[in-house]
Formats: sequence, structure tokens, C-alpha cells
Amino acid sequence: MAYDYDVLVVGGGIVGLATAYALVRERPGLAVGVLEKEDFLASHQTGRNSGVIHSGVYYRPGSLKARFAVHGAAEMVDFCREHGIAHEVTGKLIVAVDREELPRLHALAQRGRENGIPVRELGSAQITEYEPHVTGVAGLHVGSTGICDFPAVARTLAGLAERAGVWLRPAEEARGIDHRRDGVTVLTQRSELRAGVLVNCAGLHSDRVARLAGDDPGVRIVPFRGEYYELAEERRDLVRGLVYPVPDPAFPFLGVHLTRGVHGDVHVGPNAVPALAREGYDWRTVRLRDVAGTVAFPGAWRIARRHWRYEVGELHRSLSKRAFTSAVRRLLPEVAAADLVPAAAGVRAQAVARDGTLLDDFAFAGFDPDAKAAASSRLVHVLNAPSPAATASLPIGREVARRALAALDAAGC
Repeated sequence: MAYDYDVLVVGGGIVGLATAYALVRERPGLAVGVLEKEDFLASHQTGRNSGVIHSGVYYRPGSLKARFAVHGAAEMVDFCREHGIAHEVTGKLIVAVDREELPRLHALAQRGRENGIPVRELGSAQITEYEPHVTGVAGLHVGSTGICDFPAVARTLAGLAERAGVWLRPAEEARGIDHRRDGVTVLTQRSELRAGVLVNCAGLHSDRVARLAGDDPGVRIVPFRGEYYELAEERRDLVRGLVYPVPDPAFPFLGVHLTRGVHGDVHVGPNAVPALAREGYDWRTVRLRDVAGTVAFPGAWRIARRHWRYEVGELHRSLSKRAFTSAVRRLLPEVAAADLVPAAAGVRAQAVARDGTLLDDFAFAGFDPDAKAAASSRLVHVLNAPSPAATASLPIGREVARRALAALDAAGC
């Protein structure tokens, strides 16, 4: 097969762009293309996240999330500084609002130390040193957390990649994939493209792209929408930086929190409710194919049975501004419903196994050089890369590039 590209990346979010840039940095002159079905790059998870550079304090020591977030946070700050992208290392507070949360807060402090993260445990009075309007019985200050403009990071990566020879192909969707021993052919609405290796960074559609290529990923993306408010401009002084509750370890979401962005806005949220479309940013957006796929998947029903009490609370906060305000007031008692203005929502691409387990780490599939995978495999899949993937995008990109180049070499290309 004569190739149009040595490596073709499906997905033009921050992970796909970081992968493309890592490929041409590692191997200059490599022919790399990036397919993106939307008219603009970084339209979904990258363009709709909270802008937080996560420290890695929440993640299991030794996990990919812990390793890539800790290193990625430092790299992201350096990248923003080098390229003049708005950012700030603010630190953040994790606040226990009652004594029942203290064991979990202490466990987070220990986890942070094991991950090499600077943490400081605080008493009730010390919380106000950082956030005068926040109340709690104890807190944890995490010094390495920050904020940045991730869409600007994605645009910068796209520009760097393009100048290094990467072909960016927005408004072009992978609609058919033929994976053979001598290469991969991708059909789009405009072209038939041939590549030595295909990299799947399709985010909300990563499981579908894997199946389109003939692989069974063993997981399904179950979309959860995170709905946000923001503080009215005249009330932004209630929050100086980033304030989080102590998370529920049974669920991979961080609860309603307060995040000051690089442009001075203060986001409040999110909740986590099932989305009725993979790109369902409100209740009005319903795609029957997406709903049917979720309903037919056994793992979705097992999640519902396991976490129904938690999800009822999330749905209540979605449908009732009063209930949402009550959740915020646990951290910020002075806030009122009138202080909260609706803001853009996001959808998390959460991979779920058939047994209802929500994958709690980044997950890759396809060619694995460390497992001595079959040389005939020309596919690399990023199957689970929700938060903190934006923070960790630079090391994730290098890891995916490493796998893709090994697949290319194994195929003798």
C-alpha cells in the first residue's frame, strides 16, 4: 500500500494535537495527518473544560493519571510561559465541611505526599487565610494546582504541529476504516486516505472509532454532562482562587466546586448527569442512536443500580437552581441563587466496562510495544482520557506517539 500518511490521527482535541506534535518532534519528516470532524479543532472536551491545571492529588500513586498529571502540570506551566498563554499557579483548597469528611481529607493529604505534591493541612481558621468567604472544619492546600487557557494551548499545539509538517484536516470525519496487514484505509466524506498506522484520539467517540476499525475495545463511552453556573460579575470577589469539596471516592467526579479562570470569571459546578447525546450540552439535545447505545449497554444499567442515590441528587441539582445553590452554600455560605448565572456545559467522555466499572485511569489499546503485541496491529487507541487529560496532554501525547512509532517500526514502514 502506498501511504498518504505514515500516521493518521483521528481527533483534533488537545490529546490528538499533542500526539501529532510529539510524533514530528520525535521523528522529523514523518508524514502525519489529523482528522477532525468539526469545523474547528478542540470543539468539545478541550474547549469546554474548567481550565484547571490539576496537581494529581486525587489519583492512585503509580497510576498513569498520577504520573502524567504531576509531570504534565509542571510541563503545562512551562509550555504556557514559553508561548505566552494566559496561566497562573494559584494553588487550591480542598475543604471538609463536616467532621465525617476528615478521614477522606487526611487520606488525600497522604496521597498527595506519595505523589510528590506540595500539600498543607489546615485548620478551620487557616482556611480564611486563603479564602475569607469559605467555611469548613478543615482544609488541604495544594500548591501546584493552576489555571490556564486550554483552547489557546490547543491552538498553539496545532500551529507548532502544522509548522513542523503535520496536515490538519478539520471538517473531515472518519466514516469507514479498513485495517489490513499492509496498512489502514480511512474513508471520509471527501477522501480515501491510506496510512501506515492509525491513532484513535476521538474522545467522546473513541469506542466507536475502535469498533469501526474492527477492534472490540471492551468498554463503552457513557457521556456525563457537567452543568455550570458562574458568579455574577459583581460577586466574583467572593472567591480568590480554586475551592473544592472532599470528593466521594466511589464516583470519579469532584463535586460542585469554585474555579476562578484566567479571565477573572468564577465558574461554579459542575454536577454530573447522564447526557442524552454524546455531544449533548443541554437537556434539549437528544440523539436516539446515542441513547439506544447507552441503554443497550449492560454497564450503564449496572452504574445506575450501583449509584442511583448519588445520581438522583445530581439530577435534582440539574433541574432545581435552588438545590444547586444549596450545594454551593456548603462551601460558600454567602452565595444566593441570584448570584449564579448559567454558563456553558461540558460532556465528559467516561469509559465504562461491561460490569459497570467506571475506568479510573487513562486507558490505551491496540499496539502495545511493552506487551510484544502482534506486528500486524497498526492501530493505537486512546480509550479513556477524561480529566485530567488536558493537564496531562503533553506526556499523554508522547506516550501515544511512542506506541504509534513502535507500531510503524514493527510493520517495517
